[in-house]
Amino acid sequence: MKSTRTERRWPVLLAVLLWVWVIWTACLPAPAAAQSRPGATITQMRLEQADDGVYLGAAVQFELPSLVEEVLDKGIAIYFVAEAELFQERWYWTDRKVAQVQRHMRLAYQPLTRRWRLNVSPLPITGAVGMGISLNQNFDTLSDALDAIKRIGRLRLGDVAEIGDEPLHQVTFRFRLDTSQLPRPFQIGVVGLADWNISAERTARLALEKQR
Repeated sequence: MKSTRTERRWPVLLAVLLWVWVIWTACLPAPAAAQSRPGATITQMRLEQADDGVYLGAAVQFELPSLVEEVLDKGIAIYFVAEAELFQERWYWTDRKVAQVQRHMRLAYQPLTRRWRLNVSPLPITGAVGMGISLNQNFDTLSDALDAIKRIGRLRLGDVAEIGDEPLHQVTFRFRLDTSQLPRPFQIGVVGLADWNISAERTARLALEKQR
């Protein structure tokens, strides 16, 4: 009798274990490929010394999500910010920030000319303040405009005397899609949307190279 009861319990026990396994696997995080989100990668950083100062160059790689492209096609401008900080390392205390610089970029589609306009400014491009001191570039395609945004060149960090003559310099570079400069209704609508989370940060100890 005991063996018969035991045999009857086995199918029930297996069924319970199967359900536990199903629930457990459903709660597991999705594979890395399924969790991929729009983002950016900093592929290059270079510190150069020129006659008029020290400059940082960087390269960023990212893909523009289709949702962001749709916003651009409607005539709404989007904004990117590149920021660099240079620190002096101190063994006896926290590192001292020696220099900080920002670059603001505004990308917009011009329906009348069917071209893409990129404004570049050291200040946030809001109204006439940033637009008045911005560098304007026009491109035939969105791809060409994005290539210009991804190549961050000649971010001036300061004079050589201000930077110092250490063999290596600690530099932090950040890049992001800045939703705070979008029109107010869009700022509310994009909160929490992964498509608008394009950002990257990298810290490296760089040697100061002579500009060729």
